Amino acid sequence: MTGYEHIEHTFAPVYDADSLVLILGTLPSVKSRENHFYYGHKQNRFWKVMADLCGEPVPETIEEKKKMLLTHHIAVWDVIQSCDIKGSSDSSIRNVEPTDIRRILAESQITRIYANGNKAGELYRKYQLPLTGIEATVLPSTSPANAAWRLESLCEVWRETIVLL
Repeated sequence: MTGYEHIEHTFAPVYDADSLVLILGTLPSVKSRENHFYYGHKQNRFWKVMADLCGEPVPETIEEKKKMLLTHHIAVWDVIQSCDIKGSSDSSIRNVEPTDIRRILAESQITRIYANGNKAGELYRKYQLPLTGIEATVLPSTSPANAAWRLESLCEVWRETIVLL
């Protein structure tokens, strides 16, 4: 398993009792783990897409990011609690221990779940769907590795798919 590292998810999900929508990634990237918050790589377009979806300026600080999400009833977490991975490569993920999203579902109003990218969707279907019974809609990944998608196209698809109240 050369180059693999065992990673434990170390920060909490973002949600509250009023959350209606849950967006799931796979596991925090190396940069996100360094920053102790979701989508921390400056090339990841998640926060630009969220700002577009919410009709707000792109948040800069962790507190601004949390406030924007919660104001718009959006929860964010990941499918994986721990795994073996090479760097931030989703394709290298092995030995998955999933997060238990049932707690979030029980403590919120979430009825719609979205996966940020195919790998998150695949892992959700394998580990979470049998527990939740809620299908997840897979959206194109905001990761810089998904270079085929321009920011404008990502924003358009996310906006058309996720309907906020």
